[in-house]
Amino acid sequence: MNATRTIGGYLELARVGNAVAAGALTFVGSFVAGGLDSPWAVTLAVVATAAATGAGNAVNDYFDRDIDAVNRPDRPIPSGRVSARPAATFAAALFLIATVAALSLPTLALAIAVVNLLALLAYTQLFKGLPAVGNLVVAYLTGSTFLFGAAAVGPIAAPTPTLFGLAATATFAREVVKDVEDVAGDREEGLRTLPIVAGERPALALATVAMAAATLASAVPYVDGTFGLAYVAVVLPADAAMLGATAWGFRDPGTAQRWIKRGTFLAAAAFVAGRVATVVG
Repeated sequence: MNATRTIGGYLELARVGNAVAAGALTFVGSFVAGGLDSPWAVTLAVVATAAATGAGNAVNDYFDRDIDAVNRPDRPIPSGRVSARPAATFAAALFLIATVAALSLPTLALAIAVVNLLALLAYTQLFKGLPAVGNLVVAYLTGSTFLFGAAAVGPIAAPTPTLFGLAATATFAREVVKDVEDVAGDREEGLRTLPIVAGERPALALATVAMAAATLASAVPYVDGTFGLAYVAVVLPADAAMLGATAWGFRDPGTAQRWIKRGTFLAAAAFVAGRVATVVG
């Protein structure tokens, strides 16, 4: 029972669901870029992304263990399921796996991987407590999964930059909403997040404006002729879900940030639908 509890703690430490989801986004980036004729490169890119995401989550929990004792006492470290030092070792092992997987990829993909690994390592200690900066770093990291997937199989071309921008902007909005949810613990730890510095309602207003910009940008692949109606049919519900959820953050930030995340994945699915329709058509 203890061994099962410990293993479960490590899996939760890495946030396996999030790590797998990040790998899936990298796969989408490769697929949208038309790179499925390079299965080995796609596999390495997916593994690198999933491992790096898990490592970043573990590092974040290691440094945030005191904050989590207030905000999320059920997390693996504050709950006692995983000790702090083994958590750091676990994170290092995942970073090593990500590095080895990325070394065989093209130069641009490797460069993105290096930047992302450095950003993951520096995030909690340098960026997280700075107003909006930490949000922007997480937004870039999420959006870059698509760039990384595309760079793993060839040059980055349309519509990948739009997909990057949409995901990054939507993630920025979600991170701001999450900061509103976490104000109590962050204030106790002395962090200067955007809601603490600017106020919760102004921060949520900024998140709503950012999300509105993202939904407007989602029209670009249709307007420029890259994708057709199959893309529109999926991206419109995604836009509605993300924008509506962001506005709901004024009432319930916890529920809102979860729905923004779901909407982001639906938006990614819209790019897959657009690519499939283009190939079949």
